[in-house]
Amino acid sequence: MSPTVALAGIALNALSRLHRGLAGRVAYDLFRLSGPRAAIREGEAEVLATAVTGELDLDGVPVRTYRWGASGTPVLFVHGWRSRGSRAAHYVPELVARGHTVLTFDAPGHGASGGRSMTILQYREIITRLHAAHGDFAAVIAHSFGVTASLFALRDLPPARFAGISGIGEFGYLLQAFGAGLRLRPAVLEALRERIETHLFPAEPDIWRRFSVTHRPHELDLPALLVHDGDDAFVPVTQSHRVRDALGAGLITTTGLGHNRIVADPGVVRAVLDFVSPVQADSTRAIARSARS
Repeated sequence: MSPTVALAGIALNALSRLHRGLAGRVAYDLFRLSGPRAAIREGEAEVLATAVTGELDLDGVPVRTYRWGASGTPVLFVHGWRSRGSRAAHYVPELVARGHTVLTFDAPGHGASGGRSMTILQYREIITRLHAAHGDFAAVIAHSFGVTASLFALRDLPPARFAGISGIGEFGYLLQAFGAGLRLRPAVLEALRERIETHLFPAEPDIWRRFSVTHRPHELDLPALLVHDGDDAFVPVTQSHRVRDALGAGLITTTGLGHNRIVADPGVVRAVLDFVSPVQADSTRAIARSARS
């Protein structure tokens, strides 16, 4: 834990003893912030430069979109929190070579999009609008919070093959992880929970259950593959266990790749590609070799 994060937690806990509601409001403001924008990583810029870019207006917030290929069946890549659409670059060349159009976007508060924060409802609207513009997705590839948001959106869209990397299965885990990171007192967490319900999602009942992948899994009748690293320090592999059990999905567990590097790992990329756009390949051995290296 950094000194700044530790100090923020101490201050919130102290404030909650004097004014629980005010502590909840401050925690809410921190919870909503997307934080520093992720940089474009090595190997992504060249692919990103070849994309056809567009823009969606999301209640006044400009959202940057990217497209590769023009006429193939669409595959959507959905990034996670503090990430960006450029992570799709590791999958784009092969998917286009296999005849697909690849779509992605920078969520509000991320990448080249406007805003300072995002919500699962914004993700759903973006995904729904991309579907309306480009047709049924052949597949969706998602990472981290993108897994939660994609599967929430896919409840209302035709089935697609789904690959989830380092995914969050339970919406409430976001609150738990935030509280654990700041070592917040239960009183602060409860005040934050109430404020999220009343201010962020005032028209949405029962959000902690309804926004979770594990809610009414029969609405997600789609072939799914999950990949998660056993050493993930941000989202434990037990979250993917819950998604696996809810969807009857396949699960590949890696070692030593963490939460973010796993997205670009060659073995993981190959396994995901061969699942969402099947070809003859021994992806399991490829992942094993990559995880050992």
